[in-house]
Amino acid sequence: MAVKIRLARHGAKKKPFYRIVVADNRYPRDGRFLETVGTYNPMVEPHEVTLKKERIARWMDHGAVPSDTVNSLLRREGFYEKVKSA
Repeated sequence: MAVKIRLARHGAKKKPFYRIVVADNRYPRDGRFLETVGTYNPMVEPHEVTLKKERIARWMDHGAVPSDTVNSLLRREGFYEKVKSA
């Protein structure tokens, strides 16, 4: 089972809101997932991102791969610097 950390779109038309989820890559974008590990709201300035850093680190230790978009969000939030220093 290949596990990815990716975005699942929610919200109304033209007002997106995303959940950062851990899902098997065979599941549809907004379908089944294993766990919600954060949120991303691009509609506010500055963009609002909340992360469960411990859970993301645990999933990545077990082989989950973040998508390109989630990877850039993690980098912007300083996730990788905090993991290296721990």
